[in-house]
Amino acid sequence: MSLKNRISSVITLAFAVAAFATFASAQDATPAPKGDEQKAEKHERGFGRHGGKGRHGGMRGMRGMRGLHGIELTDAQKAQIRQIHEANKPSEEVMNELRTIRETRRNGGTITDAQKQRMQALRQEMRAKHEGVRAQVLAILTPEQRTQLEARKAEMQKRREEFRQKRQELRQQRRDTAKPVEKPTDN
Repeated sequence: MSLKNRISSVITLAFAVAAFATFASAQDATPAPKGDEQKAEKHERGFGRHGGKGRHGGMRGMRGMRGLHGIELTDAQKAQIRQIHEANKPSEEVMNELRTIRETRRNGGTITDAQKQRMQALRQEMRAKHEGVRAQVLAILTPEQRTQLEARKAEMQKRREEFRQKRQELRQQRRDTAKPVEKPTDN
C-alpha cells in the first residue's frame, strides 16, 4: 500500500469517527426535564406522583372511581358515578384561591388570619361535599358490590397497617445503628 493510500485511509477513518461521534452526541443532546419542567410534563401527560391520573379536579377516565377498583360496575353505574363527580367538582375559582394561598405559604410568604380562616372553611366544605358524593355513590351500588367494597377496604387497611409496622421497624433499626457506642470512662 502506498503512502498516499495510507494517508487517505487515515483521514477517511478520522472523518468517519468524528461524524459518528457527532451523530451519537446529537441523539443524547435533549436533556432530561428538571424540576418545574418535569412537573409540567407529568401534568401534561396526566400523571401525578401517585402514578394515577391525579387527585383533584374533574373526571378523566376512571379517576373518580379509583376507590371502586376491582368492583364490577355496570355501564349505567359508571355513568351515574361520573355525573355525581361532575356535579360536585370544585369550581375553578375555589381551586385557584386554594392554589394561591398554598403558593404564598410555599414561597415563604405569610398568610393572613382571613386567608387561614378561608382555607379552613374551604376544606370543611370540600370534606362535606366528599361525604355527600360518597353517600350518593354507595346508594348506587348493589348489596354484593358494597360487600366487595367493604372487603377491599379491610384488605387495604390491613396492608396499610403492615406497611406502617415495617416502616416503624426500619426507623428503629436506623436509630439503633446511628446511636454512638458509649465508651466507659475511667474515674
